Amino acid sequence: MPSTPSILVVEEDPLVRGFLSTNLAADGYDVITAIDKSDAVGKLDLLPDLVLCDVNGETLDLIDAVRHETGLASHLDPSTPLIVLTRKADALMRVRFLEHGCDDVIRKPFDYRELVARVQAVLRRSRLRQQHPYGRYIDLGELQIDTMGRTASVAGQPLELAAKEFALLVHMAGDPKRVFTKDELMRDVWGFRARGASRTLDSHAFKLRRKLRAASETDWMVNVWGVGYRLDPAGRFNEPDVA
Repeated sequence: MPSTPSILVVEEDPLVRGFLSTNLAADGYDVITAIDKSDAVGKLDLLPDLVLCDVNGETLDLIDAVRHETGLASHLDPSTPLIVLTRKADALMRVRFLEHGCDDVIRKPFDYRELVARVQAVLRRSRLRQQHPYGRYIDLGELQIDTMGRTASVAGQPLELAAKEFALLVHMAGDPKRVFTKDELMRDVWGFRARGASRTLDSHAFKLRRKLRAASETDWMVNVWGVGYRLDPAGRFNEPDVA
């Protein structure tokens, strides 16, 4: 049975915040509320399924805090769906929100039925993005991954992975033994289309490789110099089993 979706409502107007909290809860959502960016950041580690936000001058900063791997983002999911509520009617501002990474923009005053329909649509797209071509479980022998439960273990030892470290591992485990170029990983895991800017990838790959090695005392990840990364095919796992 699917879990109840949770929504973080970040709204500085207490009347709007109360209205959304009451009505979304009545419609079956688990609702968390925050009054500003600082409050929201403190509650994002609860991993809500969606963020609904309008904190005036801080909205763009809040989007950036989720979407980019800054110091606080190590414990956040950068793919968390975001819907912006705004009274700013100009198209330029709405485009800026979308360019910074929000999934939808809803103008105030809004029709509540339309808002719920947009929430459902964004959550539906998010669930589809999270589905992995190899199913929920990836079985690579000693390396076990639950793509929906967002857990991984090596030889029975759980791995404590940040959101992007987990996403990187899942992506590579989907096609073990293949060498992934840095451009491919930046595009498919981070969504960056431009070449370069691979320091973020190298940092996460280093941390992931170190955690895998600590769990099994062997190198699961190989840095193919000048190309990218691959999982070590040294006979420790078979082709992925689907569950």
